[in-house]
Amino acid sequence: MTQMTTKLPAIALAMALGAAFTALPAAAQTADKDKCFGVALKGKNDCAGGAGTTCAGTSKVDHQANAWSLVPKGSCEKTVSKTSATGFGQLATFTAKKA
Repeated sequence: MTQMTTKLPAIALAMALGAAFTALPAAAQTADKDKCFGVALKGKNDCAGGAGTTCAGTSKVDHQANAWSLVPKGSCEKTVSKTSATGFGQLATFTAKKA
């Protein structure tokens, strides 16, 4: 075996580990956050929750029941939502209350 052949697996391993460690900060940034449905203002949601949204910034109305925003962990159900039956954000999509 040549020296190049034996170095290839080590290089591949180093690249894989580098990629894994690069992804860690993004996961760490959301570890202390919750997806909170029904609290985003029109066009200010963080991503999709269901019909009518495709991703960030696509919510059609304030407090859309199937659009979420990241909020500090533990604060979702204390954040005002005008469409939620409880009057606060929810950790899952919900059916908006009638006005």
